[in-house]
Amino acid sequence: MKLEMVFLLLGGLGLFLYGMKMMSDGLEHAAGDRMRRTLEVLTENRFAGLAVGTGVTAVIQSSSATTVMVVGFVNAGLMTLLQATGVIMGANIGTTVTAQLIAFNLSDAAPIILFAGMLMTVLLKKRILTRIGLIILGFGILFVGLGLMSDAMKPLQNDEAFKNFLVNFKNPVVGVLIGAVFTAVIQSSSASVGILQTLAAAGLIGLDSAVFVVLGQNIGTCATALLASIGTGTNSKRTAGIHLMFNIIGTVIFLVLLGIFPGIVDWVVSFTGSNVRRQIANFHTLFNVTVTILLFPFANMMVSLISKILPEKYDPHKAERKLMFIQEKISHNPTLIVPMTLKEIVRLAKISSGNFKLALEAFFENNEKKRETVLETENTVDFLSNEISKRIIEYSGYKLAENDIKVLGSLHHVIIDLERISDHAENIVKYGAVLADKRMQMTSFGEEELKSMAEKVTETLDEGLRIFERRSVRDLEPFDKLEKEVTELHDAYINNHIQRLQEKTCDPQTGVIFTNMISDLERVADRAENIAYSITK
Repeated sequence: MKLEMVFLLLGGLGLFLYGMKMMSDGLEHAAGDRMRRTLEVLTENRFAGLAVGTGVTAVIQSSSATTVMVVGFVNAGLMTLLQATGVIMGANIGTTVTAQLIAFNLSDAAPIILFAGMLMTVLLKKRILTRIGLIILGFGILFVGLGLMSDAMKPLQNDEAFKNFLVNFKNPVVGVLIGAVFTAVIQSSSASVGILQTLAAAGLIGLDSAVFVVLGQNIGTCATALLASIGTGTNSKRTAGIHLMFNIIGTVIFLVLLGIFPGIVDWVVSFTGSNVRRQIANFHTLFNVTVTILLFPFANMMVSLISKILPEKYDPHKAERKLMFIQEKISHNPTLIVPMTLKEIVRLAKISSGNFKLALEAFFENNEKKRETVLETENTVDFLSNEISKRIIEYSGYKLAENDIKVLGSLHHVIIDLERISDHAENIVKYGAVLADKRMQMTSFGEEELKSMAEKVTETLDEGLRIFERRSVRDLEPFDKLEKEVTELHDAYINNHIQRLQEKTCDPQTGVIFTNMISDLERVADRAENIAYSITK
């Protein structure tokens, strides 16, 4: 192989991959937000997920992008694992559209397409038309690259060493491995199939060998989702695992079918004709549609299997001291930022309110072990509060929708309130520790009043957090009644306490702790009110 041939081949490959990326990015920018919202909203069942996955991937021309979005949605809690399975299966069908487009072989018209795209990009000012121009420009560059690769490969038709190398592709294992590795490296099955079509068009590989490479390419495309799932929650890893499982099972099924019925290759040729590019595109479509039909009824079993392979590992202390829903690799997707942050704060709220309840148990039971757990959890709350706040500040530099910016601003204050609730929990266990150390005891009246107030505040806190999580504005009015009852109890119990002090039926030292407890409890209710009303800001 001459050096200029290698340069021409690499140059063509570079243009092809760049054109593919430009076209995919342009399509995603033009329809990306709508596509993400469609994925989020229209995946209530597997059938809808299958249709949406197919449509979204056909539009943005990238099953990898769709699958990475799905990993993000699952991680943010916006989609269940079963719903994600349907979308992934649909994405495998949608990705076949690219190969069908490449099969038209528009290399001769590529310069005109490229020129038209350039004019739209440079001369037009309207954003949507500029993006369409980028799509057309990418489409043209893609076919220019294909043409260069095709020209570079023509001399290889007479190269015996290269032809002998390609003979190895007829070995199913070798073909699958080469397809998988190459696709994993370039992280695009669409591009990988397009390169295979160019090899075939140059007469260097026939459909009988190409089918095995196609099978491997479907496995290799899982690499992107697997990389995106690193450092995410268990369900996100399961999503990437289902993608890999689906394509491996499909490949095994077709290897068996091709072994038993080798006539499948001739059958594809018979209804396709002599266009080898179209033969590969049609086999690619046949494979993905057939596997989806065969495995779709077993989606529940696949979810169950991956859940057993990747069980949930939970350590209440170690697991809590890291962000579970906000992830570095997918948080740069603007549409996911607010849902992920909300999910993370809801988790923080559960930890903080749980710590408050545990502090009350420790106080009334005089339980030293529970006091220690409260103090340890307070450190976790501080850590999470700082980490989430850092991310919200980081997001302020992103191009977000106006409403998303507004929501993030309100969430910053919610984090402060949740951190303060845990601080009050810390105060409560310290009061309990003082009573225990000095062997002091509340009067029965004082203790009953504290329990009554604690019960009402806990109810108020639970309701405030429920309103925040559900974003339920209509529940604010009945919530006000709860908060008002807390204030009334506070005033009544302080008056009762003053009367007990005057009557000298209460020890002044325990009285200080009583008033501090009453004050902390009321402030927790105030924090709950702030959190509930944050949804209106």
